[in-house]
Amino acid sequence: MQYQKKPWLKFYDSRISPDVTVDYESLFDLLKQAANIHNEKPALTFFGKSWSYKETRIISEWFAASLYRIGLKKGDRMAIMLPNCPQYIFSLFAAFRLGGIVVQVNPMYVEREIEYVLNDSESEYMVVFEALYPRVKQVQPKTSVKKLIVVGFGGNRIELADGDIYFEDFLTHDNVIPEIPINIHEDVALLQYTGGTTGKAKGVMLTHENLLANIIQVCDFTFNAVDERPENFKIISVLPMFHVFGLSCNALSAIRIGCNQLIMPRFDVNELLELIKREKPYQLGVVPTMIIALNSHPNLEESNIGDIFYVGSGGAPLPVEQIKSFEKRVGRRVVDGYGLSETAPSAITTPPFLARKLGSVGIPLPGTEARIVKETPEGLVDVPIGEAGELLLRGPQVMKGYWRRPGDTDQVLKNGWLFTGDIAKMDEDGYFFILDRKKDIIIASGYNVYPREIEEVLYQHEAVEEAIVIGMPDLYRGETVKAFVKLKAGEIVSQTSLIEFAKINLAPYKVPKEIEFLDDLPKSSVGKLLRRMLRKEEEKVEV
Repeated sequence: MQYQKKPWLKFYDSRISPDVTVDYESLFDLLKQAANIHNEKPALTFFGKSWSYKETRIISEWFAASLYRIGLKKGDRMAIMLPNCPQYIFSLFAAFRLGGIVVQVNPMYVEREIEYVLNDSESEYMVVFEALYPRVKQVQPKTSVKKLIVVGFGGNRIELADGDIYFEDFLTHDNVIPEIPINIHEDVALLQYTGGTTGKAKGVMLTHENLLANIIQVCDFTFNAVDERPENFKIISVLPMFHVFGLSCNALSAIRIGCNQLIMPRFDVNELLELIKREKPYQLGVVPTMIIALNSHPNLEESNIGDIFYVGSGGAPLPVEQIKSFEKRVGRRVVDGYGLSETAPSAITTPPFLARKLGSVGIPLPGTEARIVKETPEGLVDVPIGEAGELLLRGPQVMKGYWRRPGDTDQVLKNGWLFTGDIAKMDEDGYFFILDRKKDIIIASGYNVYPREIEEVLYQHEAVEEAIVIGMPDLYRGETVKAFVKLKAGEIVSQTSLIEFAKINLAPYKVPKEIEFLDDLPKSSVGKLLRRMLRKEEEKVEV
């Protein structure tokens, strides 16, 4: 399998190394060094209260000492089920300090999902948000969890069961902890559970090196080629920390570069615009549904969002029409990127110094190798420039494997390469374009149809706010195309007229044969439109 060259390297800024050197002893060392450098500078701001870098380290060490006192050892799993808040950061670094493994638990999980993740990870300790405490208590007897630490945001405390305790009451105000040796290459720091699109959710094992490498890669691409940073260096953390995109690319990267992280516990478009107007942040990370919500806001232009230096989107494909609308209104470039939980998560992106190509997710990050292959009778071969194939990735951010699933790991990790399952193409400059998930390809009359291409066309219609395309069984064609559409508020359009619009812009075999209008389209916890949910619903109808 011959590996193609790296044409994208010619676009690297001269201040950026094409390789990555992880110069930290552990993830806790990341915070330790940041505290030594930035000391009294604000690190976290939440509802008007700020914590300095020094305070963030001290509280994290206090929490680590408290966990050590009750028996948390290296390799033990500690689940975190919180919205974005400073206690999330304190809990993370406390676990990292002890060599513990953090288990990310989505706060929107129902009892069945919570029970599954806790049991699969065999978590013994858990930090949980006050409002979610009753939900966790319902499943705790069916799990290995023996200690619950509860986080509240003030106000009246709820009554806790014997043995459970509030975060502040749990803290031991000392940091007497033995040094715990960390092997950054081998020791797992985080279990990030996948969405379970192909079965039960799998725990992605991310080592200290995986996360540190990706933090360095993201910071190098986003900030190191910038001529000067503002004195009032702030970024907004609205991306959920329970997802590795918000955790690695925002929360942890912010600590490395020494900025003040303005933490929002949830996304609210009005609150976000008010925060931008008041604080004038330097950077904003979003997912596509946030861009869609911003584009739908009548007062977007009045928020000073156009003054933000860098607006980056990830987590899901960003529709080109939404990019155009946003940029036209605010005069600020928004760039797309690509990654997976398995790559901690960033692999390809469009840094500030790179000329943007609409529809492209950019170029590989430093230290990242990328190739596009197809299967032939002779085995896997690299496809020619511009042709579609499966995207393979290799780099220091690629996961160690799936938690206790060696068979699943062997299916996607081969000779150091991660088989992403995504269909992509690369142009002559080394820019990458993600076409679709391999399993989402629609084969109609023998032709490969990529749902994203059809969705992009539907987004060009002025009445369409969101769109999802799936393949439906068809006796004659094998599969046919069906679209689900959410219209913008106040817009009315018929199925016939929208299909006619598609016919103008698509080959006949790509045109949806049916369009269903819905009030809302299913989304994941990070705002990713869920094609698989609609496919499952249609399969039930067919049966």
